[in-house]
Order: sequence, then C-alpha cells, then structure tokens
Amino acid sequence: MELRQLQYFVTVAQHGSFTRAAELLHLSQPGVSSQIRQLERELGHRLLDRSGRSVQLTRVGEAVLPHARAALAAAAAARLTAQEFDGLRHGHVRLGMVAGAALTPPPGPLLAPETFPGLATTLAAFRKEHPGIDFSLAEDTTARMLDCLREGRLDLAVIGLPTAASGQEGDDGWTALSGLALHPVLEVPLVALCPAGHPLAAADGLLPVAALAGHALVSTPRGTGLRTALERALAEAGATPTVAVEAAAPTQLAELAAHGLGVAVLPDPGAAAGLPVRRLTDPAPRVRIALAWPTGRPCAPPTAALLAHLRAAYPGP
Repeated sequence: MELRQLQYFVTVAQHGSFTRAAELLHLSQPGVSSQIRQLERELGHRLLDRSGRSVQLTRVGEAVLPHARAALAAAAAARLTAQEFDGLRHGHVRLGMVAGAALTPPPGPLLAPETFPGLATTLAAFRKEHPGIDFSLAEDTTARMLDCLREGRLDLAVIGLPTAASGQEGDDGWTALSGLALHPVLEVPLVALCPAGHPLAAADGLLPVAALAGHALVSTPRGTGLRTALERALAEAGATPTVAVEAAAPTQLAELAAHGLGVAVLPDPGAAAGLPVRRLTDPAPRVRIALAWPTGRPCAPPTAALLAHLRAAYPGP
C-alpha cells in the first residue's frame, strides 16, 4: 500500500469521477484507475463501484475512506515537522530594538552580567546553536516598531513602555499594544542626571518629578517608552516637560547633560556618568523593557526558536 494510491482513492471518492480526479492529479485516467485497482487487490475488497454514471463508494470503501484520509494527514504532518527542523538550519529573523535598549542592566549588585547578559551576548550564544540563522537589527521608536510588527515588517522587537502598559483592553497603559504578545524583560526607575552647578543638583538625593518643570530636559524622542514614562509622570504631578534636546541612547543623554545642555532623564547610569544623580519621586517614573511579537500569525521556526532563547535568557523582573 502506497500513499499515492490512498491519495488517488481519496480524490476519486471526493469528486465521484476518475476523469476529474486525473485532471486534478495531473495524471492519465488509466493510470489512476490502475493504481486504485492495485490497492483494491491488496486489501481484498472493491472500494469503488464503477457501474453507474458516477463512481460510488462501496461499503468497504466508506469504511476505509476515513483511514485513508488520516494516513494522508499524518504524512503531511510528518513532512511539516521535518521542514520545521530544516527551518532551524536556515532562516532569517528581523529583530527591532528601541533606541538605546541593548538589554544592558542598570548598574548595581542585583543584575550581574552572568545573570543578565547584554543583547549582543545573547544573540551570539543563539547563533552558536543555530549558525544558519541570520539576523537583521533595526533601531527605531516603540511606536513605529509596533506598526512594523503588525504589518509583518518585523518578527520580534525589544520595546520600551510605561510600567502600566500591558496590552490589555481597559488598562491605563497603551491600548496600541492590543494584538501583540509581551514578555517583560527589565523594569527600571528613571533618574535625573544634573549638569554640574545646576540648581537641581543641590537636591538631597530625592527629587520630586514636578521640580523638573521649567528646566531644560534631555530625553529620548517621542514614541519611546522612556519619553512616555517621563511625560506620564509629569502629567500626574501636574507639570509639563520642556525637552530641549532629544537623543536616542542613554549614553548620549548623559553626555549631553555633562555638556550642560539640560537635565537628562534616564535609567540610573551610576557613578560612570560623573554627574549628580537624583532619584525622581512623587511619582517615580519607571520604564519597562519587553519583548513583543504579533499574535495574529504563527511564528516561523527561526523566529520561534529565537523567541524561546530570548525568553529563557531574560526571564523577567
């Protein structure tokens, strides 16, 4: 018994005609008929009644038909499984990354490099396991990357978002996240990095976020999670920001503040910045870094493999 014989039998049974089945199978009618007769001889029963104007199933044929269809479905599933493994040998993943979010943890003893590796380290480890899978990395704002995920121009993205945003309808975060799955990676508070001699540098450790009003600020562009978290915290405190300079990466924000261009609002850079760092309160703005991917279509095998690898490397806060 061969799969092709079962396929011919199922096609004839479905259309009630050897002629139509032969057309669909791109074969000659005698060839289809011959293979089905061979199947009938092997089973010891006639499966099709050819005596009428249309071909009908015999009682044995009716009983055999579901098994024939199940055998063909199982064969198709086996082929798909094998193709998925082949997809892990060769493939391409389009990964988006919010400006400045290299998945590098903030300084401090809680997250050491061996427990929270940088994104480049994680991708290198994945590439070692799957040398045939390539990447393209695109840096952009969260807002634009959400559109790219939905439109199929990105497979995965590392995005920044306000802490409250969950993607669930009715939350107090971004409803624009609906239709996407999220895996939180890192949650950090934002601080104010004050230029030397700045009035806010004299604050004793804690700085109410409303105190930023009226001062030139250095922040990331609109559409990034950091900027949105800052604006939300200021709005809650009844203040509005005055962003004098925009830059993509936290290191750039710190450098601009060091040159006196404004108070930088960013994740805590620690002592490396060489400038006074003031923790923001009332409320304390926090930004969350998360993996995002679309839920409306299945992940290709290379994308699914990388997603699983990233989720294992970054289990979340």
